[in-house]
Amino acid sequence: MHPMLNIAVKAARRAGNLIHRAADNLDHLTVTKKSHADYVSEVDRAAERIIIETLLEAYPGHAILAEESGTQGQSEYVWIIDPLDGTTNFLHGVPQYAVSIGLQHNGVLTQSVVYDPTKNDLFTATRGRGAFLNDKRIRVSKRKEMIDSLIGTGFPYTRFEHMDAYMAIFRELMQKSAGLRRPGAASLDLAWTAAGRYDGFFETGLKPWDIAAGALLISEAGGIVTDLAGNQDYLASGHVCAGNPHIHEQLLQVIGPHLTPGLKG
Repeated sequence: MHPMLNIAVKAARRAGNLIHRAADNLDHLTVTKKSHADYVSEVDRAAERIIIETLLEAYPGHAILAEESGTQGQSEYVWIIDPLDGTTNFLHGVPQYAVSIGLQHNGVLTQSVVYDPTKNDLFTATRGRGAFLNDKRIRVSKRKEMIDSLIGTGFPYTRFEHMDAYMAIFRELMQKSAGLRRPGAASLDLAWTAAGRYDGFFETGLKPWDIAAGALLISEAGGIVTDLAGNQDYLASGHVCAGNPHIHEQLLQVIGPHLTPGLKG
């Protein structure tokens, strides 16, 4: 395992252990509402501190981009962190959430970890070395037809300016796929796509920390990640389309006619 990936795994497991323990005491947590349907708990903040401390202890010169604390430092290396992706699920006792850690080097994603503490599933990738689930190599699915495919997605929940376009896409995919799923943690949705559990995935309005680690997992598993117009600006726009090469192309064909100017870039 690459030394930087090894440190990221260490950080993710430390945060995951804290989250797992806190899941038994949900009624005692302090929770703050950041915006409509967007919450942060003391567990999010504590997990983020553990991750940052672990990463900077090993690499004190690296920079941080984290969901709760924002940016820290300047470096050609930037760790992109979501300490608890799926906070709403966590707060309701729904066991679908994860720790997500990605590393960019000069703007290129090079390391990723998505850790599911409820299942002890550890998804990892290093650029050029493949993607893994619990040390077993994973690949995207081999399905070639949309009608046979299971598609992951995430509903708009804080910003609704793209709701009409999203619902039009959703309506069409309901009729053209084998089914759609919305578990509520984008990092896991992307990791599941890398592992072939989903054949494709799309969502609007995500943040870099939701996407970074999962995007590298998919590309290292033989899949494709773009924005909804088929370009590479997904970290900036937050609009994501991903899947195996066959289904990714078909997803873009379904999505394309419904794109508004705001969803194209």
